[in-house]
Amino acid sequence: MIQLWYWFKRRTPQHFQPVILVTGCSSGVGLAIADVLYTQFQYRVIVTARQGSLHILREKFKESDRFLIRPLDVTSNVEREILVKEIEARWGCINILVNNAGISYRAVLEHMTESDEFHQMSTNYLGPVALIRLVMPKMREAGRGKIINVSSVSGMLAMPTMSSYSASKYALEGMSEALWYEARPLGINVSLIQPGFIRSNSFKNVYYTQKSKPDEKGEFTGLYSDYYKNMAPFVEKLMSMSLTNPKAMSDLVLKVIQTENPPLWIPATIDAAVFYYLRRLVPRRLLLPLLFFALPKSHLWNAKYTKRRFR
Repeated sequence: MIQLWYWFKRRTPQHFQPVILVTGCSSGVGLAIADVLYTQFQYRVIVTARQGSLHILREKFKESDRFLIRPLDVTSNVEREILVKEIEARWGCINILVNNAGISYRAVLEHMTESDEFHQMSTNYLGPVALIRLVMPKMREAGRGKIINVSSVSGMLAMPTMSSYSASKYALEGMSEALWYEARPLGINVSLIQPGFIRSNSFKNVYYTQKSKPDEKGEFTGLYSDYYKNMAPFVEKLMSMSLTNPKAMSDLVLKVIQTENPPLWIPATIDAAVFYYLRRLVPRRLLLPLLFFALPKSHLWNAKYTKRRFR
C-alpha cells in the first residue's frame, strides 16, 4: 500500500547494465533484495555478507557473469577497499550502492560499553559512510549514480533499550541529508529507505551486552529488568502484526533503483509513515509523553525509583 505513493515514479530506458552493490545480504531484507535482483537481468549485481554467513548466499544463488557473491564486513577497511577495487577493475564503476548491512543492540545506555558503542556505530554508520566515499569518485566520473541507505523508524524517533541503535540511524539520516545537497549537482541521487516494523525473525538477531543479556534461565534481572521484560515482547508483537515483509521491502528498493529521481525520505511501512508525520506535526513536548504512555506498563517501570529525591 505504501508503494502507491510512487506518483513521482519516472522511468527512462537504460542502454547499459548498471552495477549494483548490496551489503548485508545474509538474512531478512538484504536476502530479499538479493533474491529480487537475481532475476533482474538488466543489472550487474554484487551481493555481500560477512565471511561466516557467505554460505547462505552460495547455497541459494548461482554466480554468473552478471551476479557475484563476495565477502564483506562493512567495518573492515581492507575488505571494503579490496571489494570496490575488484568491482571497478571488472566493470568500471559501481552505479548503485545499497547500504543495507546493520546490527542492533538491545541495551539501555548505561549497559553499553565504549566497545559496544563502536561496534554499533561502525556497522550502521562508519562502514556505510566509508563505502560511500569509495564509490563516489567513479560515480562522479560517470555523471550519475544512486546511494540508497536503509535506515529505520528508529532514525526518526528513538526507543528505550535501543539508544545506540537509534543514535546510529540518526547519524545515518543526518549524513544522508547533507550528502543529498552535496551529491545532487554531481548527478548522484541519495535516498533513505525508512522501514518500521517488518514481519520477520530479525528481532532474534539482536545483540546483548554483558550487562543487558538475560541470565542462564533467560530472565532479565536488575535495575532495568522492567524495560527489557516489556520492550522485547512488545517489539516482537509489533513485528508479527506488521503488514510488511522483507519481500515487500525488496520490491520497494527495486522501485527506488528504477526511479529516475527518487526522493530523499521514503517511509517504507505504514507505521513509518505515521511516525514520519507525527514527528513533523506534533510538538515534541506532547509527542514524547504520549509515546511513553503507549509503551507496555511504562508507568510501572522502576516505580520504586520514580521521582525519588535526596537532599
